[in-house]
Amino acid sequence: MEEFEERTARILVRINELAGYSEDLQCLTRTFGSPAFIEAGKKVFMWMTQAGLHTSIDNIGNIRGRLVSADKKAKTFIIASHIDTVADAGKFDGTLGVIMGLDLVENLIKSKTAIPFNIELIAFSDEEGVRFHSTYLGSKVVAGTFDMNILNKKDAEGITLNEVVKFIGGDVGKIRGDAISPQEISGYFEIHIEQGPILFERNIPAAVVTAIAGQARIELHFKGVAGHAGTVPMNMRNDALCAAAECILQIESIAIAQKNKVVATVGKVAIRNAASNVIPGDVTCSLDIRNEDEKILEEAMQKIKQVCETVCNNRAIIFEWELIQSAKPVACDERMNQLLEKAISDSGYEMIKLVSGAGHDAVAIAAIAPVAMMFVRCYKGISHNPLENVAPADIKASLVIAEKFILNFISKYNA
Repeated sequence: MEEFEERTARILVRINELAGYSEDLQCLTRTFGSPAFIEAGKKVFMWMTQAGLHTSIDNIGNIRGRLVSADKKAKTFIIASHIDTVADAGKFDGTLGVIMGLDLVENLIKSKTAIPFNIELIAFSDEEGVRFHSTYLGSKVVAGTFDMNILNKKDAEGITLNEVVKFIGGDVGKIRGDAISPQEISGYFEIHIEQGPILFERNIPAAVVTAIAGQARIELHFKGVAGHAGTVPMNMRNDALCAAAECILQIESIAIAQKNKVVATVGKVAIRNAASNVIPGDVTCSLDIRNEDEKILEEAMQKIKQVCETVCNNRAIIFEWELIQSAKPVACDERMNQLLEKAISDSGYEMIKLVSGAGHDAVAIAAIAPVAMMFVRCYKGISHNPLENVAPADIKASLVIAEKFILNFISKYNA
């Protein structure tokens, strides 16, 4: 196992090196299209090229390294994750899957393993959706489901997605040509930290993902009447922030009543023309709601919408509900999962199955290909946080499992 220890050490060196590319000197923040994002992409490009892959950067900024099969009619197997981050992030989210994927491909080359399909390693450009509030930009381009209408969407600085694509060297007119057709793909595999506490609590290094929860992102807009904080009586106010606050607590109550079936989060609140001596007249909130059952998700959304409308009617507040983005629940491929389960068992670890409450690029790729995901244990399940960490022993164990899975998949593919 000494070989895997050396490979683990190299993976950690690369992850730490990428963590140095940040927009903020005080923490790790690497959003899509930023100078830090571009520099990190150049580093991944260099590593893929050095490994012997045919490497390119597509028009949305995905770094794509291709290992070509001797079979000229071969399909393509994708190994991928993302290299963008949230603000004040941890260094393993997304990046672990890209760097472990690179190690797996490097070892296939080193061992001269004959592959019955092309392997495309992809570092997706924007999974988090931080800058334009639209997740999976990179993987949607590969899947051919990218919505060209959002190119005019602006970030907080008023810069359009169209302008960012040009800034990173892309051509919006060629985006559709970066897609891979469903007929060309044999499968998709993503390695990702769990971002939850189950593996940590059970002291297990890795797990099979059976499904990824559906998700909806909604913008809630509350419009009341701004007024002087010292002159308008309390019983005569149309306070948009108070209405939003009451709705936020109602949202929490609705989700709690579902007994862990639904998670709902208001993570962003913006008060227009905010001042300490002004009654808020215009408030916008984000709403993120998730569940692995599409029907339950839809029912929860409708209940939340109705409750917010009732609260606002009682307070004489104009309420607007805008669905920004939605993704249906995704089931991982049963055949590929069986091979992953076998790899875990053959490696001597307890096999458990998990549903992912977090979204992943596999959601977008599932529209065109069978997908499989492996979760890797992270410290206390902490993610989207500088405390995010993965122990070297868990990287090593997951690397052993992932390599067995890839070799199993190659073997079954040839059979």
